Amino acid sequence: MTQHDFRPSRRTVLAGIGATALGAGTITFPGAGMAQDLKGGTLRVGLPNDMTNYDPMQFSTVNFFMIKNLYDALIEYDENGNPVPGLATEWTIADDNTSVTVKLRDDVTFHSGNAFDSAAVVATLEKAADPEKGKNVYSTMSIVKDWSADDAHTVTINFNDPVPDRQILDLLQFLLPLDPEGIADVETVPAGTGPFLLADRKVGQSVTLKRNPDYWRPDQPILDEIVFTVFSDNAAATSALESGSVDLVYGGGSRAAVRLRDAGYQVLQGPGKLVQVFRINSTKGPFRNKAFRQAFNHLMNRPAILKVGYAGLGEATALPWAPASPASDPSFNDTYAFDVDKAKALLDQSGLSDAEMSDWALLVNGSDEASVAISQVVQSSLREVGIEIELDVRQGAEFIDALLSGDFAAVFGGVGNVQKFPSRVATNSIYRTVKNPVFGDPHPHPAYVEAIKRVDNSFGEDVQPAYDNLNEVLVDEAFAIPTNTYETGLIVASDKLGGFTLDIDNLLVGRTIGFK
Repeated sequence: MTQHDFRPSRRTVLAGIGATALGAGTITFPGAGMAQDLKGGTLRVGLPNDMTNYDPMQFSTVNFFMIKNLYDALIEYDENGNPVPGLATEWTIADDNTSVTVKLRDDVTFHSGNAFDSAAVVATLEKAADPEKGKNVYSTMSIVKDWSADDAHTVTINFNDPVPDRQILDLLQFLLPLDPEGIADVETVPAGTGPFLLADRKVGQSVTLKRNPDYWRPDQPILDEIVFTVFSDNAAATSALESGSVDLVYGGGSRAAVRLRDAGYQVLQGPGKLVQVFRINSTKGPFRNKAFRQAFNHLMNRPAILKVGYAGLGEATALPWAPASPASDPSFNDTYAFDVDKAKALLDQSGLSDAEMSDWALLVNGSDEASVAISQVVQSSLREVGIEIELDVRQGAEFIDALLSGDFAAVFGGVGNVQKFPSRVATNSIYRTVKNPVFGDPHPHPAYVEAIKRVDNSFGEDVQPAYDNLNEVLVDEAFAIPTNTYETGLIVASDKLGGFTLDIDNLLVGRTIGFK
């Protein structure tokens, strides 16, 4: 059996950013800052976008600033991808990889004062397994058969088939336990164990968090309060940083970050790259035609998109993987490079008229300057092959609603979890294999669904062929066309702050931050 047993007698505080190996038998924690040099106070954070809700299973990038501040995970990854304890103290994977048994901390309470125990994990699993309530976590639960609470602080999760170790760890890392009494209202009232409590929210304006005095990690959080202010756009947020009105900007654009880095501000890039994807609703208009969709593999001027949208911070990619993913294959970048002639050949093969090929609009996130810029690049590229389209620019909640409900013909949107086990890509709405909000059920791309299943059930020498098959299916079905990796959750901060933790998903971790 594979056993991970971490039971330190005291919490070890590490210096700097990232985890440091301290020797056999010693636990390491991701990115804990040197508490003796850091002071509390009120951290003022600028945001370019408001959040949607407090449900951690709504894993949208606009929610990244608050998830790890209100909730804790069963386990965490350090910035190198090594698992470390969170609310779980140890976990044991069965010899046949068909189950995992998780031991839980017995000294943790939810913000409500209710005790954290196995009943809370069971309630969280039940929510995650619901196709509607599970949201972005639901697809990850497809490997789970059932579960049981063995005692007050032990849970066993059983799988439908043998599951690779890393996929099991990804599941534990993605589960952020909820207070059973708060699940029904979690979208409007947080129900976590995290280092901060919700103090106030003004929709569209600000979110204020205050220190959790009963937090289970010793000496954390360092800060007394975090005030998040929502600005009209990234330019306004960065101007506030330069004027001293805020101490930090989270989730801003790469172009501004490069400029501010050159001006002497701290810029922190985490390991959790996103991939920008041209999402296609293959149930609408000309996109029902496969050859038409495939032409977009060659209509994406990836180097131009990376330069214009992200100031070159990232890598061009024709596949939805961050470079660290085991499914990454850079050869696809050459095979599916920007090529007008290849695109025209596929458009001719589609049999569609010029009018039919232009009968759609590109939905654009008007609140995100990168999305606006790259949408204009694509609009120009399409014009080269005779496709004339309009940009449907929407702001804030109106855009998010359209994105998550599939109310679009095509749209750019980032996808995450692409640095982990490859089938985690299915946590993103456009890549969900069941209850897909864009495609519905049954899924119109069964070859993709089967390719994900094959990845989930491959071991040993069958693993690489499963990854290769998934990549071939993705470019063949062409319902999502990746363009580049990019930084999400970028932190641009004044030099008076320290103790930053680089989260594997680039979520903002406030518990280790303090003032120098």
